[in-house]
Amino acid sequence: MTSEETRDGVALTNLDQPLFDGAGATKRDLVDYLDAIHDRVVRVLRDRPLSVIRVRAGQEPFMQKNVPKYTPEWVRTVEMWAQSSHRQVKYALCDDRRTLLWFANQRAVEYHPALVRAGEWDRPTHLIMDLDPPEGSDSFELAVKAAHLVRQALTDSGLAGAVKTSGAKGVHVFVPIATKAPLEDIAAATRAIAARAERIDPALATTAFIREDRGGKVFIDSTRSGGATVVAAYSPRIRPGTPVSFPVSWDDIDAVAPRDFTLHTAPGLLKDSDPWAGHMPEPRDLPADLIEEGHTIPVARVQAMHEGKRRAKARGQ
Repeated sequence: MTSEETRDGVALTNLDQPLFDGAGATKRDLVDYLDAIHDRVVRVLRDRPLSVIRVRAGQEPFMQKNVPKYTPEWVRTVEMWAQSSHRQVKYALCDDRRTLLWFANQRAVEYHPALVRAGEWDRPTHLIMDLDPPEGSDSFELAVKAAHLVRQALTDSGLAGAVKTSGAKGVHVFVPIATKAPLEDIAAATRAIAARAERIDPALATTAFIREDRGGKVFIDSTRSGGATVVAAYSPRIRPGTPVSFPVSWDDIDAVAPRDFTLHTAPGLLKDSDPWAGHMPEPRDLPADLIEEGHTIPVARVQAMHEGKRRAKARGQ
């Protein structure tokens, strides 16, 4: 077997090299995995400005937003303002198998699409709750319990979402929305859902953005909105064993573990199915009372910044 070949016009090289330390996989395994389920991966990436995390031999993984100068002309791109870096960024749009294979050959392991589609910068398609558990052997189980709090808060608010493993130790809940609302209102609704979930069981979950204030609880991160990205369903992660962010039904989430879903096992579990599409409910309008409540809740990052300055000043006195 040669370490070089061509698929869909894309030259693939060094396929038998280890993917990264501890991956338990080669570059060929990455290419084969993404190719085997390319239709489902492209479905969640299409038309969305894409950031990827790449890993090169002997180097630390790095996130790539701007497409490199050697990007083929057939890769669709779009320019978008990146709030985090305060500059225009030329993002790739991974709209087909050929582009996905090209990214795989670039050793792009993780795929982080924007929550908006190209040309619709003010229209996030989902609310996102990123459930980040505290350190500990049972941390994933705690994240799952917190996900059920979020589900209850959504139900009580007339909304519904789909759940997936993050591919690390946490859980993501995606809530499709139909509301044509300003970004500020959508971000406010996200904060309100997080707050309502926290109120159901404050001994388990917290919305405290500052890590030292979380007290060993699951952090319900409601800051993923607007131009933010979240790792895509089916994306591999740069973690030991190369786990995959995998969709799970609400009925099954209590019975799984992140290690169940890897580069090697996911294709066999999926077969020809697309559980992410199958589990995703129809988009719903955001209730006015949810938006109103959210606007009374301070923006977490801004509040944390001011609190950090206050604490630093107090320590200096």
